[in-house]
Amino acid sequence: MTADPLAPLLNLPGVADAAEHARDALAKAHRHRANLRGWPITAAEASLRAARASAVLDGGALQLDENTASDPVFAGALRVAQALEGGGTSLIGVWQRAPLQALARLHMLAAADLVDDEAQLGRPRAVPEIHARLDLLVRLITGPTTVPATVLSAVAHGELLTLAPFGSADGVVARGVARLVTIASGLDPHGLGVPEVLWMRRGAEYRTAAEGFAAGTEQGLTDWLLMSCRALQAGAREAESIANAKDQAGKK
Repeated sequence: MTADPLAPLLNLPGVADAAEHARDALAKAHRHRANLRGWPITAAEASLRAARASAVLDGGALQLDENTASDPVFAGALRVAQALEGGGTSLIGVWQRAPLQALARLHMLAAADLVDDEAQLGRPRAVPEIHARLDLLVRLITGPTTVPATVLSAVAHGELLTLAPFGSADGVVARGVARLVTIASGLDPHGLGVPEVLWMRRGAEYRTAAEGFAAGTEQGLTDWLLMSCRALQAGAREAESIANAKDQAGKK
């Protein structure tokens, strides 16, 4: 039997516990009474918050106002978030059948207003190492593994930030794939969590942790995985706050 190459990640200090806490937090958010039947409404709000936070991390507009619609970074992040909103059924199907096609689709959505040559949309840069590592990544993430989705999402996110495979909108794509993995795996089936908010609020720490992941040291990997799990926990709390607001609005 072939050893699971990702399994050692769970032995890094604190990672297994952090992954379990993140899973439990998201499960609790899904059990909120406002999300039992009214999840499409809360998922839509989560999608908007995720898009805003992801765009800010890539230099997009900080505030949502009348000028935001013309911001190409936010527009791309919003298209990605909307494609995944509520579970992104069609995109998940593509991810499960042909993950590289799903990745290309996400880039087309994210970079449509950023790339002059439409032929570049959805096409990774012509660097052999990038193509090889993308192939390996999707095999690891979509193949059989004992590693929980909390860790798989973090690995996909970190590797795509490291590779910057498209040369445009790579951060938005990486965070979109992280979200896609949590949805497709059933960790966050309706896409209610908003981990992007913590990453935005701690942008400097986020970038430093991503650099640590890219370096591949034990400490770097540990820091990235722990931050990713903390973001999922914070994203679950954001989901609960959205659900609480919906509950309060329903009582008025």
